[in-house]
Amino acid sequence: MSQYWSDFVHQLEPYVPGEQPTMSKLVKLNTNEHPLGPSPKVIDAIREQADERLRLYPDPDSRQLKQAIADYYSGEGYGIQREQVFVGNGSDEVLAHLFLGFFKQDKPLLFPDITYSFYKVYCGLYQIDYQAVPLDDELAIAVDDYLKPNGGIIFPNPNAPTGRLLPLGEIERLLQANTDSLVVVDEAYIDFSSDRKGGDSAIALVNRYPNLLVTQTLSKSRSLAGLRIGLAVGDAALIDGLNRIKDSFNSYPLDRLAIAAGVAAFEDRAWFEKGCTLVIEQRDWLATQLAERGFQSLPSAANFLFTRHPQHSGAALAGGLREQGVIVRHFGKPARIADYLRITVGTAEQNQALIAALDTLL
Repeated sequence: MSQYWSDFVHQLEPYVPGEQPTMSKLVKLNTNEHPLGPSPKVIDAIREQADERLRLYPDPDSRQLKQAIADYYSGEGYGIQREQVFVGNGSDEVLAHLFLGFFKQDKPLLFPDITYSFYKVYCGLYQIDYQAVPLDDELAIAVDDYLKPNGGIIFPNPNAPTGRLLPLGEIERLLQANTDSLVVVDEAYIDFSSDRKGGDSAIALVNRYPNLLVTQTLSKSRSLAGLRIGLAVGDAALIDGLNRIKDSFNSYPLDRLAIAAGVAAFEDRAWFEKGCTLVIEQRDWLATQLAERGFQSLPSAANFLFTRHPQHSGAALAGGLREQGVIVRHFGKPARIADYLRITVGTAEQNQALIAALDTLL
């Protein structure tokens, strides 16, 4: 705290990221990082760019990366053009720009009450009015609860930290009922859904609904959390608005290495598929093992499980696992999820270590 802080800074409640511990020999299952490293082609692409060209500014428009993203989703049959793609320094920066550019409205922004906690932080930062819409009794998003006047709607799909997937048909119903406001679908985990080729992605709806913006990240399914690359896909007019904000804040959000790595990550489909398959198989194995031990897990389309044990508190389980060198995420609030743990799907060895630690506790 400083005497030079303004009242505004005093009132901010910053986002608290997942712990990045420095302990050795740790089973780290708390921040939803991918258990498989990035594509070897990504590493080669970074090495190729690590030369005297680093003295030069990167392409401010990241055209090569935008084209690679457009080509990838056009290959999925979505007909995406480069002008419909925006990229930023992690999806958090992309989200920050769209909150500032699209959600400062006369009516409140709507998002789930149990969701990515950065949404509330952005509302505080940009002084945006919002309403947190309660999840239903099954901790799922109920579209009917969003069919009311609003200044925009945003939610993750799959939702975080629950992992539940909202079907495309329900997203389309939401879009049709909110043609006067922007709907943002935050797809950080979509590639771990049942269709590993992105068939569940709302990008499939972009060319039919100009009020839809879809955000994604390369931190999860493409194993690039350490590089910070995020993207948005939507109507070209929405993307133009994001570019206006970006160029009023930071004209060079992605460096030369990140651009090259992002291109290589989208081009190496085989590695991407391998990684998604690994996570989905391990997620299914882990869910079965937890169920055999009495845990109750929500159906997950993400690279994590949201689970609880009816006879043990979430805090006690998280603390007990930590004592054995296994770290998972325990939120504690709100009360409805106080006994849930969010467990990242790790490698087979990490998941087995988790189960062994739980057997000791239980």
